[in-house]
Amino acid sequence: MATQEEAELCFPQLNSSCRKPTLHWSKAVLLNTVLSFICLTTVFLNLLIIISISQFRKLHTTTNILLLSLAVSDFLVGLLLMPGEILRSTTCWFLGDVICYVYFYLVCLIICGSIGNIVLISVDRYVAICHPLHYATRITLGRVKCCICLCWLGAGFYSIFYVKDDLIQPGRGKSCFGECTFILSYLTGTIDLILTFIIPVSIIILLYMRVFVVAVSQARAMRSHITAVTLHCSANPATKRSELKAARTLGVLIVVYLTCYCPYYTYSLIRTNVTSTKYASFFIFLFYFNSCLNPVIYALFYPWFRKAIKVIVTLQILQPGSCDVNIL
Repeated sequence: MATQEEAELCFPQLNSSCRKPTLHWSKAVLLNTVLSFICLTTVFLNLLIIISISQFRKLHTTTNILLLSLAVSDFLVGLLLMPGEILRSTTCWFLGDVICYVYFYLVCLIICGSIGNIVLISVDRYVAICHPLHYATRITLGRVKCCICLCWLGAGFYSIFYVKDDLIQPGRGKSCFGECTFILSYLTGTIDLILTFIIPVSIIILLYMRVFVVAVSQARAMRSHITAVTLHCSANPATKRSELKAARTLGVLIVVYLTCYCPYYTYSLIRTNVTSTKYASFFIFLFYFNSCLNPVIYALFYPWFRKAIKVIVTLQILQPGSCDVNIL
């Protein structure tokens, strides 16, 4: 009997060891197989986006550079965060306390970077639709790249604040050996809720409500052939249709993002230290699953992405001058 109990412990030689997850082996294999498939799909699809936008010069637009930054964060979710969560939630944590909190630092860094990218995309579409005459002067490649760098730097510094106590004293919040949990203080949790949920979501919703209203009025104006009178601008209808289509596509992207993103923080309003509850992994993986959905949205709505995939898969990308191919 004692031998059986020891076999159920992560570290049988330690009295304070955690117990191994109690999933039946068949369920555990099925769960790990599904999660691993999602993980690999996320990495592969986002790698295609990164290669596509980086390789083809025709795709080096301000909006696509923002999508590239988002794809990098999604790629890192599939490469680092999903495997870490699979290990953390389905088996014992054998990598030690320091690696555990480095993992949580990376979680905070990548997620905050992703949130910042979504906010920047919302601002980009707001200026493009609501202030089209000023878009070319206000949203330049240099400014976009600068904003992306500031976004990631800010995420890095904020993440240090987020996990500093546990990096200084690894393992201070764990109840047994073999688990990897992260305990937030009330103050840190409140600040995190405000900075990474309430403020960004409010900005995204307000900007896209404005974009939606203006986009509807522009669409009606184009249908009634009085665009110039209604919009008081001279941009050609083809350009406006392109911008409206991009706004709709990125609107779908943001709606899906919020659908995957909000449940975790909504649950955290009810339960403190949500990362240590039995529902934590479900909400975390729901959020991570958004990183797999984003490339699917691009494939459905962006013809250039489908063309780029064809060029990459058929290895035409290896031919001289492939970077100048007209992929649009």
